[in-house]
Amino acid sequence: MTYDSILRSRRVVTPRGEQPATVCLSDGRIDAVTDYHAELDGPVTDLGDLVLLPGLVDTHVHVNEPGRTQWEGFGSATRAAIAGGVTTIIDMPLNSIPPTVTVSALQVKRQAADGKVHADVGFWGGAVPDNAADLPELRHAGVFGFKCFLVDSGVPEFPPLDPAALDKALGAVDALFLVHAESPDAVTAAPSSRRYTDFVTSRPPAAETAAIARVLDAARRVDARVHILHLSSAEPLPLIAAAKRSGVTVTVETCPHYLCLSAEDVPDGATEYKCCPPIRDHANQDQLWAGLDAGTIDCVVSDHSPSTPALKRPPSGDFAAAWGGISSLQIGLPAIWSNARARGYQLADVVRWMAQRPAEIAGLDTKGQIAVGFDADLVAFAPDESFVVDPTVLRHRHPVTPYAGRTLHGVVRTVWLRGQQVSPDGPPRGRLLSRRAR
Repeated sequence: MTYDSILRSRRVVTPRGEQPATVCLSDGRIDAVTDYHAELDGPVTDLGDLVLLPGLVDTHVHVNEPGRTQWEGFGSATRAAIAGGVTTIIDMPLNSIPPTVTVSALQVKRQAADGKVHADVGFWGGAVPDNAADLPELRHAGVFGFKCFLVDSGVPEFPPLDPAALDKALGAVDALFLVHAESPDAVTAAPSSRRYTDFVTSRPPAAETAAIARVLDAARRVDARVHILHLSSAEPLPLIAAAKRSGVTVTVETCPHYLCLSAEDVPDGATEYKCCPPIRDHANQDQLWAGLDAGTIDCVVSDHSPSTPALKRPPSGDFAAAWGGISSLQIGLPAIWSNARARGYQLADVVRWMAQRPAEIAGLDTKGQIAVGFDADLVAFAPDESFVVDPTVLRHRHPVTPYAGRTLHGVVRTVWLRGQQVSPDGPPRGRLLSRRAR
């Protein structure tokens, strides 16, 4: 048969690992993955030694549009995604106004995104007090699952769930529930301070451990599917591993900043490092990598949560007053690859953590793998090239990132979305995704 296009590389990362291969594309899908030397009918692009990866899937992105579009928006966020090799994102239900907690709010968000997205975009719904009755309808309308908080979210329109409300939400609908797991009983008010250690002390590992224990207990009792968001502390890892062994349906994510940055390296007043839960020390980071290696942690996603530079409180550098959120959507791949390679991991591991597993957890059945029948979302990647992070050339809305000035390895050369070459500078070719009925 004649293919729309054919990509050939000596290094193609498939679910079986890295190998020389030829990938054949038709109608936006992968039609065949065959021998590198195969003679085929169709236009051929030989990538040489560039590695062909599946497009990354980032299931934790705060786009903030509408309502807080001055923080970020669908156009800028998805341009950053494409520049970083991320071809699919799922938008969090906050910090937009309205938050995605009703079907009408979902419609408002979809209208805000329509025609602007450079990557494919799906949506999470939100579980807040008193909206349990809305969850089945939201699920039917196409959200991929529901996010909730157990501690103050930072925005008044998205309040947390107490234990009774959590049980009620979990029992209201058969869906994946994503939980910001910090216990309000263990979190204290951070003092006004430029010292990062003062902020970290206010959100100790015990806050995550207590909250995760509560979530696992609720999931076991209600027979619910739960996903622990942005694990920063290694302390709960044995608890999570035991729950998985006992049959609790729980998955876990961590983020590039927890795996690549450490508390010892945060200068006084450097509020671009602030996030909740916080970046912890290097010894904790080593244990997170071990948890990822063991499969206790399933995936790595950005938790891209930007704000205006003013909300980071320069020049005071007050960690207590600054907005908590890391901007890293565009540089997650090179950040993780730079640190993974130094620890002896392969690109196949990075693809599993950042493409295959996020897609599987979210139920994106045609994303995250180079395999027959999957969407032809692909990335040509130069793993040995390096660059210095310059915030002013990143594509997200504001030039704020804790990675500024760091040398990272891995450069995205070309991106294809459903078989079509795309660029952050080109027209938006992304689609709005809905959960497939099962």
